[in-house]
Amino acid sequence: MDLLSPIKDHHSERRLFIGRVILTSVFAFVLLSVVIVRLVQLQVIDYEHFAERSQGNRIRIEAVPPIRGLVFDRMGRVLAENLPAYQLELIPEQVEDIDDTLQRLARLELIDADDIPRLRELSRSGPRFKPVTLNLRLDDEQIAHFAIQRPRFPGVDFRPRLVRHYPHGESIAHAVGYVGALSTSDLQNLDPSRYAGTSQTGKTGIENKYESRLHGDAGFRHIVTNARGRQVPAESRDRQELLPADANPTPGANLFLSIDLDLQMLATEQLAGRRGAVVALDPWTGEILALVSAPPFDPNLFAVGMSTSQFSELQDDLDRPLFNRAVRGTYPPGSTIKPMLAIAALETGATNLERKTVCPGYFILPNTTHRYRDWKPQGHGEVDIHDALEQSCDVYFYEISNAIGIDRIHDYLGRFGLGSKTGIDVTGERPGLVPSTEWKRNAFRNPSDQRWYQGETVIVSIGQGYMLTTPLQLATSTATLATRGIRYQPRIVAAWEDPLSGERTLTSPVRLDNVELDNESYWNVVINAMNRVMQGARGTARAVGSGAPYRMAGKSGTVQVFSVAQDEEYDEEKIDERLRDHALFIAFAPVDNPQIAVAIIVENGSSGSRVAAPIARAIMDQYLGFNDAAK
Repeated sequence: MDLLSPIKDHHSERRLFIGRVILTSVFAFVLLSVVIVRLVQLQVIDYEHFAERSQGNRIRIEAVPPIRGLVFDRMGRVLAENLPAYQLELIPEQVEDIDDTLQRLARLELIDADDIPRLRELSRSGPRFKPVTLNLRLDDEQIAHFAIQRPRFPGVDFRPRLVRHYPHGESIAHAVGYVGALSTSDLQNLDPSRYAGTSQTGKTGIENKYESRLHGDAGFRHIVTNARGRQVPAESRDRQELLPADANPTPGANLFLSIDLDLQMLATEQLAGRRGAVVALDPWTGEILALVSAPPFDPNLFAVGMSTSQFSELQDDLDRPLFNRAVRGTYPPGSTIKPMLAIAALETGATNLERKTVCPGYFILPNTTHRYRDWKPQGHGEVDIHDALEQSCDVYFYEISNAIGIDRIHDYLGRFGLGSKTGIDVTGERPGLVPSTEWKRNAFRNPSDQRWYQGETVIVSIGQGYMLTTPLQLATSTATLATRGIRYQPRIVAAWEDPLSGERTLTSPVRLDNVELDNESYWNVVINAMNRVMQGARGTARAVGSGAPYRMAGKSGTVQVFSVAQDEEYDEEKIDERLRDHALFIAFAPVDNPQIAVAIIVENGSSGSRVAAPIARAIMDQYLGFNDAAK
């Protein structure tokens, strides 16, 4: 049978084609339906939600740091101000590789390579949207150089900012302090809402103690950005209709210090080339008139940004310029405590106004052979309490010390504020030490070391041994002598001012417990003897007080840095400069109406009356208006 098969089945092909067309049409309709539904959802149902998100991507909130408060001296002269400068900043969220970016910036000398670890940690510790300051002040050459390289550094840019500036630099370094770049520990301790956009904070001195007042509160502004996150100008309609209202920052309060800038600069000049400290204050208010530590440093180095190597150089300096000797330095006070010790001796009956002692140049405790030497080898001859203070006779105080007893010495000196913090409004104050039997029992583990010996009391009577005080404590105790027992807490801020309203708030003097005496006439006894120290016929500082147009009272002190054996003589010329005696001096003036009290220490200055006393005289002359008195 011959079977013929058709070459093409047109009917089957048509049915297949129609089926495919229908299937394709259904699939396309489904897809179109999905798109339409999605468009309806986006454009109608979720319109407000996505419109808000779109606007949020377009508008960015940028923190506006507050203007830091200014600092003035008592006459309204600027001690700390803010100057415009360009800072190099990095926004972590806009930088893909922070390490690589920092390395490349260091190669361009826009940042210091030693600072890279700190900057890396800083950029990772805070919010990623918050700018991190890489360089606090760019010079013109750096700005021009970076402008060319800017496309290579997304997320890095320079911005105009206000930078702290100290017009008088070294003269006010330890009194005012300085600001420095925020560290990771600062970020952990500070309120992030207040410090948004801020790159610096107070580190020492007034800048640190009054940080909360000086800083102010941050504001914010809304800016329009393009798809790449860069700011673009906003149309006026956008700003009026779309952008939320900005919040202006609140500037920090202005501070007015009790510091007298002229006195501060004079004290700095007097200590030039030396190590030491000067503290001057008003005895009747506790206001600090001058607070200087030498050698000083330039606080502007910290304000504009200091490299790690520069900071290490300062920190490792053998003379320790960053150390505030005025409030943190603790020294044996030497004979400067003798006026307070004389008060204790008279009050306790350990001596009286008629008692006289023959000073042969040394003192020996009963049943011992050790000689406690007087500063004057040949001795002072017969002396009473007036002579002992005027001539600074050590033997007289050696004799009366054990009659007073170490615990009563501790008690009386403590009443004058020695051995404890004064409460001054500057950070970092140290308490010093006035020893007692209880202190020694607690300070040592070995029972034999816990016992207090008579010889130790003898040494304490001339302000040596375990005893330590700060120059600030000596100044406040001198002020207590000047006021005859009336005590005030020292303070350096006299007022603060609201920068918006101009309203000024004065700080009030803080009264402390008075030094009460059973016999008030003892004040006159001691003060008259201190006057004779400077203006008496045999006073140890008569060369300094001679010819002054006003009456002054003072007391010198010379403190051994190392012990000299019994059979050895102290020869200043033969020993290293850093092993020479410390020179101290306390003074106040005028005697009848005290207006200023001063304490000075010159490390390794050898003689209190020869080296430290002239500084006290110069400061008192300046403050009392007798600048040319000593010329």
